[in-house]
Amino acid sequence: MIDPTHPIAELLRRDERYHFNAYVFVFEALRHAQEKMGMGAKHSAEDGENFNEQGETEQHVTGQELCEAMRQYAHEEYGYLAKCVLNEWGIESTGDFGEIVFNLIEIEQMRKTPHDRREDFEDVFDFDEGFREAFEFSLPDTSEEHRS
Repeated sequence: MIDPTHPIAELLRRDERYHFNAYVFVFEALRHAQEKMGMGAKHSAEDGENFNEQGETEQHVTGQELCEAMRQYAHEEYGYLAKCVLNEWGIESTGDFGEIVFNLIEIEQMRKTPHDRREDFEDVFDFDEGFREAFEFSLPDTSEEHRS
């Protein structure tokens, strides 16, 4: 159970479009993008970008990169059911990913650069196609040639 005083608890009360798990998924997908997929450029102090508590520059993943990372992460975590799971949480398009990210930015649970916009998440990929194309079935070749 989430602590009722946590900023996400207030966000869930204020904006009921997305399930708590949708927010958790976005955090996990961002970590997956940075750690497993190597996404995100490191920015220097001269860029005027964000720093963590240790004063180190942070990796920044663009909206388009994050959408692709979320697509791949959903496939890995939920397989054939990825789109159904995301839909159950209120996520029906890449624009919803952006809404979630900007909700998290608003409550200071994520950061953005001066260049980031909600529009960066709009129509990055077609949800139906994006979750269908990774699952192509093929039957084993049973021709005479391959049996010998």
